[in-house]
Amino acid sequence: MKGTYLLVIELNKDLRIDIGKLGSIEFKSGFYIYVGSALNGLEQRIHRHLRKQKKLHWHIDYLLQPARIIDIFYREGSIKEECDIARVLSRQFSSIPGFGCSDCNCKTHLFYGFKKEILSSIEKLQMRHYPINANH
Repeated sequence: MKGTYLLVIELNKDLRIDIGKLGSIEFKSGFYIYVGSALNGLEQRIHRHLRKQKKLHWHIDYLLQPARIIDIFYREGSIKEECDIARVLSRQFSSIPGFGCSDCNCKTHLFYGFKKEILSSIEKLQMRHYPINANH
């Protein structure tokens, strides 16, 4: 399966986190949306994000060490939509500049907001819910 996905992430306290080459970033406690795509193995990418034990490679890997994924949404497709979705979300939410977008021209792929507004925005994107089970 190929497609685009959204991770809804909860960070339960303010933290300064070293994010690879981005350096040290201050994160407020609360809820984040990360926009990603996997055009070669969407399910494998999602399962990787859910694992705590992994080599830290992408920016999101560093954030997911102290934070937790509380919800996942996705859309199947062979066209990379993550930048289009990131542009939509950038009009509604504050963001962490440079996060998750080293392979494109976007300002960011990580957004911060209130849980209710995040879920409302995701609903408008008409993406499917990806079940997170206890095995992850």
